[in-house]
Amino acid sequence: MMRTEGTGKSGYHHGDLRNALIEAATDLARDGGPEAVVLRAAARRVGVSPTAAYRHFTGQGDLLMAVKEQGQRGLAETMERSAGARGGSPSAGEAAEERVRALGAGYIEFALAEPGLFRAAFCRTPEAPDGGHGPGPEEDPSRWMYRSFRLLAEALDGLVATGRMPAGRRPGAEITAWAAVHGLAVLLLDGPLGRLAPEQRDAFTASALATVIRGFTAPERPSATRPAGPAAKDAPEHDVS
Repeated sequence: MMRTEGTGKSGYHHGDLRNALIEAATDLARDGGPEAVVLRAAARRVGVSPTAAYRHFTGQGDLLMAVKEQGQRGLAETMERSAGARGGSPSAGEAAEERVRALGAGYIEFALAEPGLFRAAFCRTPEAPDGGHGPGPEEDPSRWMYRSFRLLAEALDGLVATGRMPAGRRPGAEITAWAAVHGLAVLLLDGPLGRLAPEQRDAFTASALATVIRGFTAPERPSATRPAGPAAKDAPEHDVS
């Protein structure tokens, strides 16, 4: 990378320093989670002054937002890779179920492989004095920040489209699925499930994902109706006034 910005050999060519700082901050998150993402520390890793770093980021919150997006990008890419690696299923419905399962497995895979970056991907940025979230780019839905959630929602739409999930069960289902898989990831990282052997961990993950999918795809139970007959027809009316 060409170093020309600023004075001497510590500067970077304009446009490269921002990316270098994001890369350094991402490494900081890998090592120590979101708490380790500090603009001065990133500048020190790159070899520039904090003043040079502040030309590209308004502060820690701005840099942390960039790291969050890097984490979300890694998460989405791992989910997509997991889904793409699964073999073909004999029917569209089975393929739709397998995609949901594979995306969930990819979510867990990323969390375990990149715990610091995973935590950074879902951290809250420092709040500004007015109570709003600290400086940082707006969370544009077209960015990686929302890709993992969209993947999940689209996969659940596939369950409905193939007749695997009743349409009436679809609204809000992505929140249920997300809560289940994210909760499992946190338990595996920071909770009692972190002590499991790899084979036990994999078995728990497979069982949890299977349970979620069974809940989504279970046949709808017929509505209970009051049977018609003499007892019902001749029952006395009660005054409820």
